[in-house]
Order: sequence, then C-alpha cells, then structure tokens
Amino acid sequence: MVAVPAALGACSGAEHSSAAGSGTRAPVETAAKELEGAPACTATARLIPSCGAWWGLAPEVFTGAPIEQAVHGAEARMGAAADVLHVYHRGSELFPTAAEVRLARDPARPRLLMINWKPSFDHTWAEIAGGALDARIDRLAGYLRRTFPERFFLTIHHEPENDVDASSGSGMQATDYAAMFRHVVLRLREQGVKNAVTVMTYMGAPNWAAKPWFEELYPGDDVVDWVAMDPYADDRVQDFDGLVNKTREEYARWPGFYRWMQARFPGKPVMVAEWGVFERQDDPSFKKEFFASVRRQIKRYPQIKALLYFDSPRAPRGDTSFDSNSAAGRAFTELARDPYFRSTSVPRP
Repeated sequence: MVAVPAALGACSGAEHSSAAGSGTRAPVETAAKELEGAPACTATARLIPSCGAWWGLAPEVFTGAPIEQAVHGAEARMGAAADVLHVYHRGSELFPTAAEVRLARDPARPRLLMINWKPSFDHTWAEIAGGALDARIDRLAGYLRRTFPERFFLTIHHEPENDVDASSGSGMQATDYAAMFRHVVLRLREQGVKNAVTVMTYMGAPNWAAKPWFEELYPGDDVVDWVAMDPYADDRVQDFDGLVNKTREEYARWPGFYRWMQARFPGKPVMVAEWGVFERQDDPSFKKEFFASVRRQIKRYPQIKALLYFDSPRAPRGDTSFDSNSAAGRAFTELARDPYFRSTSVPRP
C-alpha cells in the first residue's frame, strides 16, 4: 500500500491546474520495500503511486448486498483489503453516500473511492454540454464541498463507445461526449470541487477502437488525469497480456489498448477500472491460471497504476466472482496479497 501525505486530502485550484495534463510519469519499482514497517512508496496529488499499483474492486455486484456488507464480504473472501472501492451512481444521486464515506474513512483500513457517474439517461451529451444539467452539477458540487474533501477518482459516463450515435444532430456523437465530459469537469471545478481526480474510461475492445470517430471521444488533457479501460477475459483471452492488449485479425492496425495508451498518453497513469474473468465450464482451472498470469505479467505494464476487479456472480455475460471455485479463490488471494499491490498506503483522513 502507498503512503499519501495527509496534505493531499484536498487540493487548491492552482495545484490541480498545474497537475492536469502535465505529462509526468511516476517511476515504478518492481518490489515493495518496507522500512521498519512503514510503506516505502508515496502517491502524487493525482493519486499516482510511485511504485507498484493500487489494488481495488467493485464488490459483489448485482447481488443486492448493501455496499458495506459487499465490501466487508469481498475483503474477507479474498483475505486482503482493497485500496480502491469502485462504486456506481447515476442521475441526480448525490455521492459519496454516507456508507461510502464510512468505508473511505474506515480507521482500520481507509479506502480510496472510484466513483462512476452517469449524469443522465434523459438528456443527450450535447444537451448536458449546453448546460441542461447545470443545476444538478451545482447541487452535487455543493454536497461534495460540504461532505467529502478527500481526494477521489471520478469517471463520467464510462464506456461511451456503445452509446455513440454518429448520425448528424443526434447529440450523441463522439464530439458531443468529449464536450459533455469537459463541461461537467470544468463546472465542478468552477463550483469549488478541487479534489476529484478525473478518469476517462474506455471499453477496451478493438471493434470500438476501429470506429472512425474513436479518437474524437477524448475530452482533453486538461480535464483528464488518468485514462482507463474495462477489459474482460472472454473466450479469446488466455492471460493478462491478452486482456490488456486485445487484438483481432479483422482490425489489423489496432495494436491493443495498453500499447495504444502508451503511445497516445505517454505521461498519464493507466487504470484497469473494471476487469473480470468469466467462469469456463469446460475449463474449471482457467480462473486460477489467469490470476496467476496477472502476478507473472503485471510488471510488464508499468503505466498501469491501478487494477480494479469486477466481482459479480451475475455479470451480464457470466460469473466473474473471483472465488467461484476454491482454486481460483486461492490464486486470487495470492494476487491480492502480492507485494506489488502492497507497497503503498491509502491516505487517512
């Protein structure tokens, strides 16, 4: 776990503007070094760990379990604490909730929040960019100022690719998404929210990356602190290398998402904001072997600074529970306890 100075709980506007789009890459060490029980690593104002990577998850999704029960249950199952808790909000919901604040401020094991927000399902991206939800954004900003001064990750309408409508005037073109993201972030900042570390989250699939509008989704370095992908291990993926660099023969020019992010965003940290391994009925050892591959291969990807698992027995395309069989559970516990993810400590409020 990475030690973060207490002063990083909140930041000034000047500090945030100097960090945004700076292009600075944090150095990476291949192993955690403990000095008299104190963490050896630190994190920047944008929550970039100086070595290793944050370990996190979205726990027990689609089970109906309240968030605190889900977190404690998942951490007990994996035998380790999560650095980052991934939660989802939509519309006019205010966040973080009281339960999420308690989890973030848990004195025994504080957690960073990765808050995933879709501002509206009733307005187009163009309408939001034009100010249609400004009152909602302002209300949220006031709530955040009063309730949660700590730094947190914020992604806005994650995985936009499959929501793009490229037709003229749809209000849902890729350029409309970029304008919406920019507007929301800048409006929050204008309203005094200086502690949100912003994340642009892509699906991480080659078919969407091949679209002619794909590059137009990006909102700009000044409003994006981290870039993220949400890849899942389907039948075409055999190990972690294949997960973060998916390719397909029919999209021969696509190098894979991690390679693309290295070239496109060389100075930005990469987050794997969702990843999951589906149960394979014909190969019950697949999950165990896959989790072992993450331990072997993660150090090949020094720009990945956070890895957040999507733990759900009822994910849309299958079971991504990390302990759907005992061998998988043991391998996941070994991964969660790996020193690469235990070199830094979450900041205490």
